[in-house]
Amino acid sequence: MTLPPEIDNFRVAPNCIDPIPTDLIRETLLTRVYGGASPFDNFPPPHVANSLRDRKLKGWGSKGAVFRHLIEEVRPKIIIEVGTFLGASAVHMATLTRQLGLDDTLILCIDDFRGWPGFREQFQFINHINGDVMLLYQFMQNVVYSNVTDSVLPLPFSTGSTLSRLCQWGVTADLIEIDAGHEFNSAWSDINRAFRLLRPGGVMFGHDYFRMGDNRGVRRAVNLFAQIYGLRVQTDGEHWVIHTS
Repeated sequence: MTLPPEIDNFRVAPNCIDPIPTDLIRETLLTRVYGGASPFDNFPPPHVANSLRDRKLKGWGSKGAVFRHLIEEVRPKIIIEVGTFLGASAVHMATLTRQLGLDDTLILCIDDFRGWPGFREQFQFINHINGDVMLLYQFMQNVVYSNVTDSVLPLPFSTGSTLSRLCQWGVTADLIEIDAGHEFNSAWSDINRAFRLLRPGGVMFGHDYFRMGDNRGVRRAVNLFAQIYGLRVQTDGEHWVIHTS
């Protein structure tokens, strides 16, 4: 497809290999990211143990009906969540998959777990040590407390670099949630990079479609993406949904 230069400059085309088998994805990521061990082994490390709450889940739209609707529809083996924060939606999806008998579903949570400048003014319960915020550790504590460590695996890096690398490693997903940066460039990059990881017939969805000003942010990115690829945008509560079949 020939696109105007101002649009083509935003396209993302990492080199991707053929998809690896679903049952190799966990092992592949544990080996490549964590040296073969689970990040939950011997958690929490002693230097952060006293800085964590037992459980502190906070999110936005994290228990919307769209999660059950899409998990029931797709019955995914692999879910990728782009933008995780404290893991409220990841824990919810893990709970739903178990309720639906999808005990082998793996949820990959992509987030650099750094928050944003000033976010602790709103979330003062998240401690920091020498400027290192405890967001990743509190997320992991939430996963441990919720007993879903077998279902959730964090990938604590930037969304762009992680999505590109997953493509290069042959990691694909049946269901992908986009809920990271809300400005146009961030959303556009995440949507385009994630789309290359979606298996045929898969579904991509996300939050913040109806936020004030999102004609310049998420909604603009979603609508433009759908227009270029000839796809239809549906809504489910506060979420946007794009089916590929």
